[in-house]
Amino acid sequence: MDTDISRKRIYLDHAATTMIRPEVREVMLPAFSMPGNPSSVHKEGQQARKLLEEARKSIAASLHAQNDEIFFTSGGTESDNWAVKGVADALGSSKRHIITSAIEHPAVLESCRYFEQKGYSLTILPVDRYGFVSPDSLAKALTPDTALVSIMLANNEIGTLEPITELSAIAHQSGALFHTDAVQAVGTIPVDVDDLGVDLLSFSAHKFHGPRGIGGLYIRKGTDISSFMNGGAQEFTHRAGTENLPGAVGMAKALELSVAEMKETETHIRNLRDLLIRSVCSAYTDAFVNGHPDTHLSGIVNFSFPEKDGEKLLLMLNLRGFACSGGAACSSRSSAVSHVLTAIGLSEKEAKSSLRISLGRSNTEEEIRSFVSVLVELLKSQDS
Repeated sequence: MDTDISRKRIYLDHAATTMIRPEVREVMLPAFSMPGNPSSVHKEGQQARKLLEEARKSIAASLHAQNDEIFFTSGGTESDNWAVKGVADALGSSKRHIITSAIEHPAVLESCRYFEQKGYSLTILPVDRYGFVSPDSLAKALTPDTALVSIMLANNEIGTLEPITELSAIAHQSGALFHTDAVQAVGTIPVDVDDLGVDLLSFSAHKFHGPRGIGGLYIRKGTDISSFMNGGAQEFTHRAGTENLPGAVGMAKALELSVAEMKETETHIRNLRDLLIRSVCSAYTDAFVNGHPDTHLSGIVNFSFPEKDGEKLLLMLNLRGFACSGGAACSSRSSAVSHVLTAIGLSEKEAKSSLRISLGRSNTEEEIRSFVSVLVELLKSQDS
């Protein structure tokens, strides 16, 4: 068996991170060399400020937001923390109830639990076997004391898309603000903040072929939220610290390219997804796919292989040249069972038998066929 990981590898973990595009790297280079601080009043500073605001304008246009509703952060985790903690802090004297779902990213769940420890009331909504949040369950959970509802747009482990437009409308009827973690969705599917009806929305560049270490938070004008970092007057006095100019420029370019190519990319990835599921399930009939069968991101496929050792499969696939995952990258070094898979009703054993394959624009049919061939070989070797 070939175990040489130095040979050509096939990357199937795009939900964890994507490779920066050459066009993005190219537009970032001048910003790296620019001496000016965007907050400085001299010519160099104003040149830097111009680039920063052009990036903000481009991102706002992609999300159908206003320019001054886009705030730059260090990434999705900061954006999620700011959304939850900023609203809870701002409204804490009058409202002390937060609602989220059982399948949220840890950045949201742990931020909510942080305030629960401070005496806030926390409701974690269950999901069905597809990872779907019921609008009725949200309506029943809301109280006059609810400050914020935070439910993700697309799940990062199983790909299920939530009915955010309906959920946000229900939250607003009770006077609650609504945040959505759209880190896995922005750059992959059309995202319009007005259509979604959200007050806050998180996104991160490295999920759509942009640089790492840069993300953003959309904050609808008039939303009651505390500043996340104190210090200077950057980001409209809401987030102190010198802005990551090269990152902002790169993120704007990456999102611009992703939106322009979205339909073509979606068709390509959907075809790969169909090939992957059809090939795996026909060759290994015990396999099943987790997540909603229709309402999902095309790029994420989460398989369970009952009675198999998912961690062992991952290690063997890595040795054979394939990069995929057992779930969210942020939890990959933890021995804990996926909270997403147990929330949709899988047993601990079933959850530990799972693999997440996340497809990208660079993947090919040849790569998928190669992956399926090796995967099925490894699965059958565990049978013997």
